[in-house]
Amino acid sequence: MDEVLGQVAAVGPFFAVPYGKEPPGPGFRPLAELYGGRLAPYVTEVGRRIGSGPGRVAGSTAQLGIASRLWSLGLGCAALSGSVPDLAADRVWWRLPAAGSLQLWLPEPAYLPARELGENVLGNLEVLDAALRERFGVSPKVLRGNTASALVGALRVLIDRVPGGAAVEAAAGLLADGGPLGGTGTFLHEEGLGVAFVRRSCCLYYKVPGGGFCGDCVLRTR
Repeated sequence: MDEVLGQVAAVGPFFAVPYGKEPPGPGFRPLAELYGGRLAPYVTEVGRRIGSGPGRVAGSTAQLGIASRLWSLGLGCAALSGSVPDLAADRVWWRLPAAGSLQLWLPEPAYLPARELGENVLGNLEVLDAALRERFGVSPKVLRGNTASALVGALRVLIDRVPGGAAVEAAAGLLADGGPLGGTGTFLHEEGLGVAFVRRSCCLYYKVPGGGFCGDCVLRTR
C-alpha cells in the first residue's frame, strides 16, 4: 500500500496523505477530537476564512471539505488496489495550517476491503454530521447532499488521471436508489466523457460573499 498511497498522492493535493509513526509537523489531533470540543473553533475559523462568519454556512462548508478529503483518499486507493485505508474518526488525524485547507495524517494505517469504503467513510461523517446538526443547525438534507457532492467531485478528478472503474462502481452504488446516498441527486457516468451530477439540495455556499452557485447545485436549474 505504500506504492498505492504514493500513486494516489500524485493525483492532487486532496488525495495526498502522509502516513507513519512520525507526524509531518506539529499540531495533528484525531478527527474524533475535532468532532467534539474542537468543532466550534474550527467552524468559526472556516467562517472567518470564507467571510460568512460562524453558523450554518460555515458548518456546511467545513463538512464538505472534510468529506472531500476522505472520499478522495478512499476512492483513489479503491481505484488502484483492492483495499482502502481505514478512515474511521479515531484513525485519521488532522490539523488546519495557518494558510490552506485541512491536512490529514494516518499514524498507523490499517486497510479494509474496497467494498467497505462507503460504510467506513459514512460512519466517520455520521459523527460529524450529528454535531453540526446539533450545534449549528445544518439540515440533514444539506449534509447528505454535501457528502454526495464531495463523492462525485473526488471521482471526477480521479478518473481524469487514473483508470477509475472500481471507483466509479463504488460511487454509483452509493448514489443509486436504495443506496446510502440514494435520492441526493442525479448521477450519470459515460465512459470517455466522465461523470455528471445534479444534487437535490444546496450547500449554502451562495450565501458566502461572492460565492455564487456550485456546478452541481439544484438552484442552477431554477
